[in-house]
Amino acid sequence: MPRIAILGATGRMGQAVAASVAASGLVAFGAAFERAGHADIGKLLNADGIAIGSDIAAAAMHFDVAIDFTRPEGTLAALAACVAARKAMVIGTTGFTAEQKAQIEAAAGQIPIVMAGNFSLGVNLCLKLLEDAARALGDDFDVEIVEAHHRHKVDAPSGTALMMGEAVARGIGRKLADCAVYAREGHTGARRRATIGFQAIRGGDVVGDHTVMFLGDGERVEITHKASNRMNFANGAVRAAAWVASRPAGLYSMRDVLG
Repeated sequence: MPRIAILGATGRMGQAVAASVAASGLVAFGAAFERAGHADIGKLLNADGIAIGSDIAAAAMHFDVAIDFTRPEGTLAALAACVAARKAMVIGTTGFTAEQKAQIEAAAGQIPIVMAGNFSLGVNLCLKLLEDAARALGDDFDVEIVEAHHRHKVDAPSGTALMMGEAVARGIGRKLADCAVYAREGHTGARRRATIGFQAIRGGDVVGDHTVMFLGDGERVEITHKASNRMNFANGAVRAAAWVASRPAGLYSMRDVLG
């Protein structure tokens, strides 16, 4: 049974992942980490006696797969330690720059990595539906993506919104980088055809809402996913960790995990 290290163990997602590991039957606890200097270093994560540490390299013998939902700089530091120890990773962190993504892709030449902007099974079903819808509707419909998250989220648009945009772009045979519009203000002129618009809402304790609107003349098609708690993401990440533990080096997605 693969042993799991939880990065950012005391955060919202870290706690959800810990609960999922305990209930899954697919994996076992191996280690837990927080950033150096964190107030909870040395405290026990759970009744299994797993103490929260900060030195991933020193504890690498205790885990097989690291699950990370932190921030880009923390993820890249953990990635370096996992590459050195030849440990697999599941990365749910979002907000990476193009250069940081390139670092992850390079690391995947040495260790197996599952990386996704969202590990929810429902979201990954939506990605398939969005690609099919975009292929069927083509350029006759404008596409707008609206997402909402809690006030603490630091990146926008969300990783999930970007994944949805990429699914739509694939469906219409384009690259998202060539057709995305991330902000509108002032006199913007008429909407350009074949663009994909994004709007981000931040406030309250919203876990994650995403709606993709296909807007045509006289009709509108909407595909929506709403998350009411974080266990959807945690359960998907644990499933991915159990899957990737026995895989060769490479960069995988939830589509690979789900077959």
